[in-house]
Amino acid sequence: MRARALPLLTVLSLALLGACSTGGSPDSDATDVPQAVGSGAGTVPAVESSYGTPVPERVATLGFLNKRNNLTQDIVLKSGEARRIGNVVVKLATCEKTLPWERPQEEGAFVQVYVEERSDSSSPLAWHKVFSGWLFKNSPSLNVVEHPVYDVWVKSCAMKFPGEEEEASASSSNAANASGKAKAPAADVPPPDAPAEEPPPEDAPPPVAQ
Repeated sequence: MRARALPLLTVLSLALLGACSTGGSPDSDATDVPQAVGSGAGTVPAVESSYGTPVPERVATLGFLNKRNNLTQDIVLKSGEARRIGNVVVKLATCEKTLPWERPQEEGAFVQVYVEERSDSSSPLAWHKVFSGWLFKNSPSLNVVEHPVYDVWVKSCAMKFPGEEEEASASSSNAANASGKAKAPAADVPPPDAPAEEPPPEDAPPPVAQ
């Protein structure tokens, strides 16, 4: 009787394990942003700056780290875009740079990070907002993504201010003109003529024959 019960317990255990694993772990290959996270709900509106590139045209490059495997990758987002990497969604509200005459120079981005995880062992998987705020390139310690597995930081914010396009165009034009000026080869200057031999004076005696 006992010998027959053991296989039955084994089958039940395997069935329970299969039920727990089915739909119970994040899909690391998923790339579609969930509707609950990608919708406008909970998104901080980007404030239009009075200078520089309009907010919808700004592009931020963010670094993403998975501490489990120590792998990093770059995420390039426009303002308002979101990207899913496995069970993580990174959203960009906007990015900003200091004005050209301001010191010190700084680049930042307003980022929101969502992670699909359990609150505890008995809770189902759900999307949780683990970070929402500004991240700064040159001052990363001012604000950090506090998560045991994932990290996000700012690498650059692509935007320009009025006048920078003209300065860049003028600089490239001057550089092209400078590099295009070839040094003219030296002209062949004829050697100076040898001085003409002066005739002997009229009262000079005739040469003496040897």
